[in-house]
Amino acid sequence: MSTGHVSTVDTPISPFTAVVAMDGAVLASGWTADVDDLLPQVSPSLRPTALAHRRDLGAVTRAVRAYHAGDLDAIADVPVRQHGGEFMVRAWEALRTVPAGKPVSYADYALLAGRPSAVRAAATACARNAATLFVPCHRVIRTGGAPGNFRWGADVKRWLLAHEAA
Repeated sequence: MSTGHVSTVDTPISPFTAVVAMDGAVLASGWTADVDDLLPQVSPSLRPTALAHRRDLGAVTRAVRAYHAGDLDAIADVPVRQHGGEFMVRAWEALRTVPAGKPVSYADYALLAGRPSAVRAAATACARNAATLFVPCHRVIRTGGAPGNFRWGADVKRWLLAHEAA
């Protein structure tokens, strides 16, 4: 039996909830107050069998608050754990190298992930990213600059991009 720890904090956008493993690695996160919005994104091999709600998740909560307050690098060192195929894992790792304020196109993202012709697979990696914010899929935009899709809504993605561009 594995226990995940859950906490929700208020942010300027909306409530932000994170699910972390016992060792503090983020398993899932996003702009919602409902943990049930997050758990389906976690690989069944990593999904906790029990959840313990906490007011504070230590380094994760500090990073979320600091990021929303303007310290855009606060999320960089927070450990994340996701499970997927070789390309998916490489694509999630590549997302963590995209600097705040410098969004990339899906084509550029596929190149960063090591497969320039795999633009659709790169978009799928964004869509399956459970650890939103810590694996900053919001930094991938359409060619031409349109924000594109985002699990937490276009308004949240626009806020994040503007926050990072400031």
